[in-house]
This record gives sequence, structure tokens and C-alpha cells, in this order.
Amino acid sequence: MSPARPREAPSSERDEGPSETAILTIDLDALTANYRRLRDLASPAECAAVVKADAYGLGMAEAAPALARAGCKTFFVATLGEAKALRALLPHAVIYVCAGLMPGTAELYRAHDLRPVLNSAEEIREWASFCAARGEKRACAVHIDSGMNRLGLSADEVDRVAEAPELWQAMTLSLVMSHLACADEAQHPKSEAQRQIFDRLRARLPQALASLANSAGILLGRSYTYDLVRPGIALYGGHPRRHGKNPFEPVVHLKGRILQVRNVAPGETVGYGATRTLHETARVAVVSVGYADGFFRSLSTKDGETGLVVYLGAHAAPILGRVSMDLITIDVTGVPEEIACRGAWVELIGPKVSAQDMAHHAGTIDYEVLTNLGRRAARRYIGG
Repeated sequence: MSPARPREAPSSERDEGPSETAILTIDLDALTANYRRLRDLASPAECAAVVKADAYGLGMAEAAPALARAGCKTFFVATLGEAKALRALLPHAVIYVCAGLMPGTAELYRAHDLRPVLNSAEEIREWASFCAARGEKRACAVHIDSGMNRLGLSADEVDRVAEAPELWQAMTLSLVMSHLACADEAQHPKSEAQRQIFDRLRARLPQALASLANSAGILLGRSYTYDLVRPGIALYGGHPRRHGKNPFEPVVHLKGRILQVRNVAPGETVGYGATRTLHETARVAVVSVGYADGFFRSLSTKDGETGLVVYLGAHAAPILGRVSMDLITIDVTGVPEEIACRGAWVELIGPKVSAQDMAHHAGTIDYEVLTNLGRRAARRYIGG
């Protein structure tokens, strides 16, 4: 599979005035392009969209309608609160709630036309009882634990509910699903083992659509896509696999503004803790982004370390010293002074600095990078 076509960073012409010190741009055209690419890869399976955690931190209110306009009809969220907010945005979408049926919430699912993902035999019995009392065969999904040992029915629970036909007569089972633990490693044997367990256990339940693949699972091929796929991170430009090029377009662009440029003499230190000592005269730029904006403190560098490199146009600038709440410092010694100057913009996430690059240097994953982007940066939505 060829990588996505390169996209340029959003134009600075969209910036609103001199007061902005950090701008987070979300490219909804890239989001929908990623959706269409995933849909084509999974075809003829239906391609749903996971928009939990405020669409992975990028804004469900903007992302979900854009995905719906691109043809997405089915959405997954984590919590009932997220589902209620999504229903207000998309009155006709199919919405599944992965957290399942908490005690006393069945009427809320009915009132907002939502579908719980039932994770235990107890939840199945409660949903069946509610449907029977209402005389309505309301739709739901059932989640099978195929070896992740997180949410989902165990094999013993599947056997128990399979032998109780009155439960299924009271409700409509619209989807049977499970979740892959190691799909981000293409050759990991756990994925095939889970697929076989999923097939064996779902055969015990009433016939329904089947779903196993997340973003990485889609890339494992047709035997994993079944009837419906549930991409998340790939929609938002993240890399669903640990290795290789990312085939999806970047959706997020974060840039910060240079507040000051200073000359620092050899032997001087930079930032809190004096963890970085300069051995030669350097030009240091102070940029208006810090860990309050989602630029992790773990991206700090100390003596002897090479960390994340950010960019001013085509010019690279490594991080120096500790990341603080509001500021980072970067080495712009090799950048022309007319480019690295007060008021200039620095690319922190974008075409040259992927969320995966940032995650690697922070010791985390791009999921956490996206969901931790702060609300202080001015947000711009383009396209869609």
C-alpha cells in the first residue's frame, strides 16, 4: 500500500492577527480522505468511525459531521455522555456505546436511540429484561473477549447466554464484536489466535453482523474486516502500525510563535534545572508552547541527548533543555536570522514533524499525543 500523498501545512494567511501565540489547525479534508481510504481498504465491509474522546482530541462537533458528509453512517464512542452529544449532532446516525449498559441507564439509551455494547451476561440479561418490559426489540451489540482480557464476554459467559433463547427473543442483536490486542504488529500471532476464538464464540450467538478490525486490523487484510470495521487513530492521521511509513494523511498541524531570540554564550545553561549546557555560542529561540498545550515535558533534553527536532520552514531546530508549562527553547543557530525572528512560526506537528515522531521522543504513542493537545492554542478547522 502506497503512502498518502504529501500535504503542505495550512497557509499562515488563515491566522487571525498578531495576538495568537499558538495555532492548532485540524484539516477536515485530510480526515475525510483518510476515511475514504479506509473504506476502500475494507470494502465490501461497512466503514464506521470511532469518535470517542472528543474525536481523539480534535473536536467531535467538527469531525463527526464531516465524516457523516463523507458517507459514514455508524459511529462508536466510549461513554453515554459522548453518545448523547453525538446524537445531537447526527440525528440519524447509528451510535454504539462501548462502555456498555451501566445499571439504570437503559431508558437513556432508548430516549436517545443509542445502542449499548453489552460486555457481560449480566448486561445482556438487563437489556433483555428492559426490552421485554417495553415490548420493544431494541438493537444492541455484544462484545466478546477474544483474548485481550479487558471488556467483553468470556467463553463461559457466551455459553451461558447462548443457552437462553428467551434473551435474544426480547432484543435485536445487530452486531457481535471483539477487539484486537496486537494488530499494530503485522505478524503477531495473537491476531490470528483472536480471530479464531472470535469465530468460534460468535457462532454460538444469534446471527448478526460481525466486527473485529480497528485501524491496524484493517491493514491485516480481508479475513479481519468481516462486515464492519471500526477505525480510530488512522482517521486522524496517526500511524496504526509500529513500523513502516504511515499511509494516512496528517490531520493535525500545531505551530507555536517565537517570543524572543537570544544569544547564549558557551558554558551557559538553558531552562529549568540547568539540565542543558551549551558548549558553543548559540542562538536560542523561545517558543510559546509548553506542556499545558500538550507538548509533553518528557520531550525535554539534557546534556548528551538528542531529542525532537522542530522546523522553521525547511530549517531544523532541535529542542534544548526542559519543556516548561508555557514555553520551549530551540536551537536556531543554523537558521537565517530573518526566518528565526520574534513573531515567526515554528512547526511542532505537521508535514515535517508527525505525531508519531513526537510520541517516539516522548516515550508514548500518537494516540496520547492527539488526545492531550490542550485547548489554549487557537483552533482552526479547514476543509470538510
